Amino acid sequence: MSELRKQIAALLTDKSATKQLVFDTTFEAFGELKEAIHEFSTEIDEEMDEVIDRRIKIEYRDRGKFEAQVQVAGDMIIFTMHTNVFQFPADHPIWQTEYVKEDPHRSYCGVINIYNFLADSFRYNRADDEGYLIGRVFVNREGCYFVEGKEQDSMPVEQFGTKSFDRPAMMRILQTAVLYSLGFDLWVPPYEEVLYANVEQFNTKQENSKMQTGKRMGHEFSWK
Repeated sequence: MSELRKQIAALLTDKSATKQLVFDTTFEAFGELKEAIHEFSTEIDEEMDEVIDRRIKIEYRDRGKFEAQVQVAGDMIIFTMHTNVFQFPADHPIWQTEYVKEDPHRSYCGVINIYNFLADSFRYNRADDEGYLIGRVFVNREGCYFVEGKEQDSMPVEQFGTKSFDRPAMMRILQTAVLYSLGFDLWVPPYEEVLYANVEQFNTKQENSKMQTGKRMGHEFSWK
Protein backbone atom coordinates (compact mmCIF):
# COMPACT_ATOMS: atom_id res chain seq x y z
CA MET A 1 0.00 0.00 0.00
CA SER A 2 1.36 3.41 -0.98
CA GLU A 3 1.91 6.13 1.61
CA LEU A 4 -1.06 8.14 0.28
CA ARG A 5 -3.34 5.10 0.50
CA LYS A 6 -2.17 4.50 4.04
CA GLN A 7 -3.13 8.05 4.94
CA ILE A 8 -6.54 7.60 3.33
CA ALA A 9 -7.07 4.32 5.17
CA ALA A 10 -6.03 5.93 8.45
CA LEU A 11 -8.51 8.76 8.01
CA LEU A 12 -11.31 6.36 7.12
CA THR A 13 -10.70 4.17 10.15
CA ASP A 14 -10.12 7.08 12.54
CA LYS A 15 -11.74 10.39 11.65
CA SER A 16 -14.55 9.08 9.44
CA ALA A 17 -15.44 6.39 11.95
CA THR A 18 -15.56 9.02 14.70
CA LYS A 19 -17.86 11.23 12.63
CA GLN A 20 -20.17 8.33 11.95
CA LEU A 21 -20.39 7.59 15.66
CA VAL A 22 -21.10 11.26 16.38
CA PHE A 23 -23.91 11.23 13.83
CA ASP A 24 -25.41 8.04 15.27
CA THR A 25 -25.28 9.41 18.83
CA THR A 26 -26.79 12.76 17.83
CA PHE A 27 -29.49 11.10 15.75
CA GLU A 28 -30.48 8.84 18.64
CA ALA A 29 -30.53 11.83 21.00
CA PHE A 30 -32.67 13.81 18.56
CA GLY A 31 -35.17 10.96 18.48
CA GLU A 32 -35.37 11.10 22.27
CA LEU A 33 -35.70 14.88 22.10
CA LYS A 34 -38.69 14.54 19.79
CA GLU A 35 -40.28 12.18 22.30
CA ALA A 36 -39.65 14.75 25.04
CA ILE A 37 -41.25 17.52 22.95
CA HIS A 38 -44.28 15.33 22.28
CA GLU A 39 -44.57 14.45 25.95
CA PHE A 40 -44.26 18.08 27.01
CA SER A 41 -46.85 19.36 24.53
CA THR A 42 -49.36 16.66 25.51
CA GLU A 43 -48.92 17.22 29.24
CA ILE A 44 -49.03 21.01 29.12
CA ASP A 45 -52.09 20.90 26.85
CA GLU A 46 -53.90 18.66 29.32
CA GLU A 47 -52.83 20.75 32.31
CA MET A 48 -54.10 23.96 30.69
CA ASP A 49 -57.26 22.41 29.20
CA GLU A 50 -59.71 24.18 31.50
CA VAL A 51 -57.57 27.22 32.14
CA ILE A 52 -56.83 28.82 28.79
CA ASP A 53 -58.87 29.76 25.73
CA ARG A 54 -59.05 26.64 23.52
CA ARG A 55 -58.15 28.75 20.51
CA ILE A 56 -54.66 28.92 21.99
CA LYS A 57 -52.90 25.93 20.50
CA ILE A 58 -50.27 23.76 22.09
CA GLU A 59 -49.43 21.27 19.38
CA TYR A 60 -46.53 19.00 18.45
CA ARG A 61 -45.68 18.04 14.88
CA ASP A 62 -43.09 15.51 13.75
CA ARG A 63 -41.75 16.72 10.41
CA GLY A 64 -39.49 13.81 9.59
CA LYS A 65 -36.20 12.36 10.74
CA PHE A 66 -34.44 15.66 11.27
CA GLU A 67 -37.13 18.17 12.26
CA ALA A 68 -39.80 18.60 14.90
CA GLN A 69 -41.85 21.58 15.94
CA VAL A 70 -44.13 22.65 18.72
CA GLN A 71 -46.65 25.45 18.46
CA VAL A 72 -47.30 27.25 21.71
CA ALA A 73 -49.94 29.95 21.27
CA GLY A 74 -48.63 32.33 18.59
CA ASP A 75 -45.11 30.92 18.56
CA MET A 76 -43.64 28.11 16.50
CA ILE A 77 -40.48 26.57 17.95
CA ILE A 78 -38.61 24.38 15.48
CA PHE A 79 -35.89 21.88 16.36
CA THR A 80 -33.69 20.69 13.50
CA MET A 81 -30.78 18.28 13.50
CA HIS A 82 -28.07 19.02 10.97
CA THR A 83 -27.07 15.93 9.00
CA ASN A 84 -23.37 16.79 9.08
CA VAL A 85 -20.79 16.57 11.86
CA PHE A 86 -18.77 19.66 12.73
CA GLN A 87 -15.35 20.57 14.06
CA PHE A 88 -14.52 23.82 15.87
CA PRO A 89 -12.07 26.52 14.72
CA ALA A 90 -8.67 26.67 16.38
CA ASP A 91 -9.59 29.70 18.52
CA HIS A 92 -12.74 28.16 19.99
CA PRO A 93 -12.64 27.76 23.80
CA ILE A 94 -13.54 24.07 23.48
CA TRP A 95 -9.85 23.38 22.82
CA GLN A 96 -8.97 24.75 26.24
CA THR A 97 -11.02 22.17 28.11
CA GLU A 98 -9.23 19.26 29.74
CA TYR A 99 -11.94 16.97 28.39
CA VAL A 100 -10.98 17.71 24.77
CA LYS A 101 -7.25 17.95 25.47
CA GLU A 102 -7.37 14.34 26.70
CA ASP A 103 -8.95 13.22 23.41
CA PRO A 104 -9.30 15.74 20.54
CA HIS A 105 -11.83 13.46 18.83
CA ARG A 106 -14.29 14.45 21.55
CA SER A 107 -14.53 17.86 19.86
CA TYR A 108 -16.42 16.47 16.85
CA CYS A 109 -20.08 17.34 17.37
CA GLY A 110 -23.49 17.01 15.84
CA VAL A 111 -25.71 20.09 16.00
CA ILE A 112 -29.37 20.57 16.93
CA ASN A 113 -30.64 24.07 16.12
CA ILE A 114 -33.60 25.74 17.83
CA TYR A 115 -35.53 28.39 15.88
CA ASN A 116 -38.38 30.66 16.91
CA PHE A 117 -40.93 31.74 14.30
CA LEU A 118 -44.38 33.26 14.43
CA ALA A 119 -47.02 30.55 13.98
CA ASP A 120 -48.91 32.84 11.62
CA SER A 121 -45.90 32.89 9.29
CA PHE A 122 -46.65 29.24 8.50
CA ARG A 123 -50.41 29.48 8.80
CA TYR A 124 -50.62 32.23 6.19
CA ASN A 125 -47.60 31.13 4.16
CA ARG A 126 -45.73 34.39 4.64
CA ALA A 127 -42.53 33.23 2.99
CA ASP A 128 -40.62 36.45 3.71
CA ASP A 129 -41.19 36.37 7.46
CA GLU A 130 -38.11 35.90 9.59
CA GLY A 131 -37.35 33.42 12.31
CA TYR A 132 -34.48 33.47 14.76
CA LEU A 133 -31.93 30.96 15.90
CA ILE A 134 -32.36 31.15 19.66
CA GLY A 135 -30.03 28.32 20.59
CA ARG A 136 -28.08 25.32 19.42
CA VAL A 137 -27.03 22.13 21.14
CA PHE A 138 -23.71 20.41 20.38
CA VAL A 139 -23.53 16.66 21.02
CA ASN A 140 -20.40 14.50 20.73
CA ARG A 141 -19.90 10.75 20.30
CA GLU A 142 -20.07 10.18 24.07
CA GLY A 143 -23.41 11.94 24.37
CA CYS A 144 -21.89 14.91 26.17
CA TYR A 145 -23.20 18.33 25.20
CA PHE A 146 -23.08 22.07 25.65
CA VAL A 147 -25.46 24.82 24.60
CA GLU A 148 -24.99 28.14 22.86
CA GLY A 149 -27.76 30.71 23.24
CA LYS A 150 -28.41 34.13 21.81
CA GLU A 151 -26.28 36.81 23.49
CA GLN A 152 -25.46 34.61 26.47
CA ASP A 153 -23.83 31.20 26.58
CA SER A 154 -25.75 29.94 29.58
CA MET A 155 -23.96 26.61 29.67
CA PRO A 156 -20.28 27.51 29.46
CA VAL A 157 -18.20 25.36 27.16
CA GLU A 158 -15.96 24.70 30.16
CA GLN A 159 -18.67 22.31 31.37
CA PHE A 160 -18.41 20.23 28.20
CA GLY A 161 -17.77 16.63 29.20
CA THR A 162 -19.48 16.93 32.58
CA LYS A 163 -23.10 16.57 31.46
CA SER A 164 -24.95 14.08 29.25
CA PHE A 165 -27.71 15.08 26.87
CA ASP A 166 -30.32 13.04 28.73
CA ARG A 167 -34.09 13.45 29.18
CA PRO A 168 -33.85 15.97 32.08
CA ALA A 169 -31.44 18.09 30.04
CA MET A 170 -33.74 17.91 27.01
CA MET A 171 -36.77 18.96 29.06
CA ARG A 172 -34.86 21.85 30.63
CA ILE A 173 -33.73 23.13 27.23
CA LEU A 174 -37.19 22.68 25.71
CA GLN A 175 -39.05 24.44 28.52
CA THR A 176 -36.56 27.29 28.55
CA ALA A 177 -36.94 27.69 24.78
CA VAL A 178 -40.73 27.84 25.17
CA LEU A 179 -40.50 30.33 28.05
CA TYR A 180 -38.08 32.49 26.10
CA SER A 181 -40.23 32.46 22.96
CA LEU A 182 -43.41 33.38 24.83
CA GLY A 183 -41.65 36.32 26.46
CA PHE A 184 -40.00 37.44 23.22
CA ASP A 185 -42.57 39.84 21.76
CA LEU A 186 -43.22 41.01 18.23
CA TRP A 187 -42.07 44.59 17.82
CA VAL A 188 -43.72 47.17 15.57
CA PRO A 189 -41.34 47.81 12.64
CA PRO A 190 -40.07 51.37 12.05
CA TYR A 191 -42.55 53.41 10.01
CA GLU A 192 -39.95 53.97 7.28
CA GLU A 193 -39.64 50.22 6.68
CA VAL A 194 -43.30 49.88 5.69
CA LEU A 195 -43.73 53.27 4.07
CA TYR A 196 -44.02 51.86 0.55
CA ALA A 197 -45.85 48.92 -1.01
CA ASN A 198 -46.28 47.82 -4.61
CA VAL A 199 -49.25 46.59 -6.62
CA GLU A 200 -48.02 42.98 -6.65
CA GLN A 201 -48.04 42.90 -2.88
CA PHE A 202 -51.70 43.96 -2.82
CA ASN A 203 -52.63 41.49 -5.54
CA THR A 204 -51.48 38.50 -3.51
CA LYS A 205 -53.80 36.67 -1.15
CA GLN A 206 -55.33 38.84 1.53
CA GLU A 207 -53.74 36.84 4.33
CA ASN A 208 -50.23 37.36 2.97
CA SER A 209 -48.96 40.44 4.74
CA LYS A 210 -47.27 43.06 2.57
CA MET A 211 -45.06 43.75 5.54
CA GLN A 212 -42.25 41.37 6.40
CA THR A 213 -42.89 40.21 9.95
CA GLY A 214 -40.50 38.87 12.53
CA LYS A 215 -39.57 39.31 16.15
CA ARG A 216 -36.63 41.41 17.21
CA MET A 217 -34.08 40.26 19.72
CA GLY A 218 -35.01 41.97 22.96
CA HIS A 219 -33.55 39.94 25.82
CA GLU A 220 -31.25 37.09 26.64
CA PHE A 221 -31.91 33.38 26.30
CA SER A 222 -30.61 31.46 29.31
CA TRP A 223 -30.83 27.79 30.32
CA LYS A 224 -30.10 28.62 33.98
